[in-house]
Amino acid sequence: MTRVVSIYLPYLATDRIRRADSGIPADQPIAVIERRGPKRWVSAADAAAQKAGVRIGMQAAKAQALFAGLAMIDADAAADAEALRRITLWALTVYSPIVAVDAPDGIVLDTEGADHLQGGEAPMLTRLGNQFHARGLTARIAVADTWGAAHACARAARTQTVVVPRGEAAGATERLPISLLRLPEPIVSDLRMLGFRTIGELSATPRAPLALRFGPEIGRRIDQMFGRLSEPIEPIRAPEWIEVSRAFAEPIGAAETINKYVGRLIVQLVAELQRKGLGVRRTDLIVEKVDGSRQAIRAGTAKPARDIAWLTKLFRDRTEKIEPGFGIEKLTLAAVITELLAEEQHASSLVEEKNEDITPLIDIFGNRGQRVYRVAPVASDVPERSVRRISAAAAEVEETWVHYWPRPVRLLDRPDRIDAIALLPDHPPATITWRGKRHRVRRADGPERAFGEWWTCDAEFTAVRDYFIIENDAGERLWIFRSGDGIDPETGSHKWFLHGIFA
Repeated sequence: MTRVVSIYLPYLATDRIRRADSGIPADQPIAVIERRGPKRWVSAADAAAQKAGVRIGMQAAKAQALFAGLAMIDADAAADAEALRRITLWALTVYSPIVAVDAPDGIVLDTEGADHLQGGEAPMLTRLGNQFHARGLTARIAVADTWGAAHACARAARTQTVVVPRGEAAGATERLPISLLRLPEPIVSDLRMLGFRTIGELSATPRAPLALRFGPEIGRRIDQMFGRLSEPIEPIRAPEWIEVSRAFAEPIGAAETINKYVGRLIVQLVAELQRKGLGVRRTDLIVEKVDGSRQAIRAGTAKPARDIAWLTKLFRDRTEKIEPGFGIEKLTLAAVITELLAEEQHASSLVEEKNEDITPLIDIFGNRGQRVYRVAPVASDVPERSVRRISAAAAEVEETWVHYWPRPVRLLDRPDRIDAIALLPDHPPATITWRGKRHRVRRADGPERAFGEWWTCDAEFTAVRDYFIIENDAGERLWIFRSGDGIDPETGSHKWFLHGIFA
């Protein structure tokens, strides 16, 4: 059973203005002003403005009088909608093949096909929130069984993330206000006049009187929220994407039939790619079923590709995950990420060509949800900053390390605190205690001094580390350092840390 993630962007308008590099200082509150004839009111305000007392719906003159340093920007609904569309397209290329706009202030995605985000729903949502924050966007994220439940919980959340357990949509939403049921505003106003406040109160009311007065919309939204009525997510598409599809007069369901038509779609897709001189990096297969539900499969390649046999293999390895249900009525293949790909001339068939390309192996691991990358050197004296991750198929990096001291084969993600007995300022420890175990130092080499990078962080202007290579009684060789020069407290805390292990 798939799960639905709703991403609510409460400050979309103000975040868009800040991301546009409008020259507004980062600490200056922003209010967005809507105009209608002579009337001007606040249609959006960022967190700083709301903390100062600015409220949505407040008259602009009152907001300006309330806070003199408030930046007041005219509303641009078209720009907000375009920004939301771009964010949704970005989310589709990064997270899941099924992502849609949840207007006017959010997006919704189906976790089907988002294998790389798995590892637990709570870590998945935290990772999503951090990635949105890194792009200058405030997000509140919820995951639930249905679009309606996730939508409501994301907008009612007081924390960044909310995980609604499977089968608990009714319990999680019954106390939420009826405004979160995605009903038209006139219906919500009339329901409030009748005394309804929460979704639970409304769902417990007999349907017939409500349908007689308001039509079927209330019942439809309640059934969608509680999973009694399906609500397919129509994935967003960019007009420039290359896309081919096949609709069936009679639904299909057999595995060999699915593979046959997927193969034909790949031939059509590759023909279009070749005509435009492109190769595909990420391809989505959208399966539309008779019951209105959708399933998606995503295949990625480390380098641009348009090899029919290889793309067919990538999909055949994964089509076994397709659950046809009552039948499939349409298959769509979309090239989501493409790059320029020049024609290559292969060697003569009379000469045996040595192929050392491991890209196919990288593709296989990547499409199984495993992260494949290479480690490249970085010019830095701080050990944990001297490496970075790059794409597994990236070009060779010419930069290399320049060190006159040996380096450990294993570098810890973070230096591990140890207790040490040593003479200051330049002597290595006589003993260290690491994770409760005492090690007597038999041999040591050092110190090697590493200076802080003051050009990246002001706090490192005077910081230093003194590194030692030590060997214990068991012959284990460890890489340790003392924070500071052993004399001046401003250079470091003079505490000891273990940073690496030698072979």
